[in-house]
Amino acid sequence: MAKRQKRTTVIEGRGPRGRRPGEASPPARMRRRVGHTERSAVGEVRRELREFLRHRSDEEETEAAELLVSELVTNALIHTRHGAVVTATATRARLRVEVQDFASEGLPAPYVPNADDGTHGRGLVLVRSLADAWGVEAQGLGKVVWFELHGGRP
Repeated sequence: MAKRQKRTTVIEGRGPRGRRPGEASPPARMRRRVGHTERSAVGEVRRELREFLRHRSDEEETEAAELLVSELVTNALIHTRHGAVVTATATRARLRVEVQDFASEGLPAPYVPNADDGTHGRGLVLVRSLADAWGVEAQGLGKVVWFELHGGRP
């Protein structure tokens, strides 16, 4: 018996996934909720982000994203009591990672840590120095701390 060939239908000039030829791919998203007591979740979020970026970013950008998301998730878990939601959105040209917490406290004030601070107080300094863009946005409940890395894989 002859094998049937698989057919791809093009509708309204769109390709097999609903895009027009030459049209950019829709952004890919990763989303993860992290409970306040899940300290081990920081490493899990790093691994999930690494897997998410495996075919979307180069190694250098992936390593920077892992470090920065670790800092932001750790801050959210240490400085709030309500957990967080991590969202990563990747396009060919940009990666944006957002960490939303649900605390009613004010926005974080970055500062330059001194030698007596040990390992504390360096998270936002790292974000500021490694990210192409970053910021903090107040929400109705809590805030979103985000960073962007521009580059991705051609």
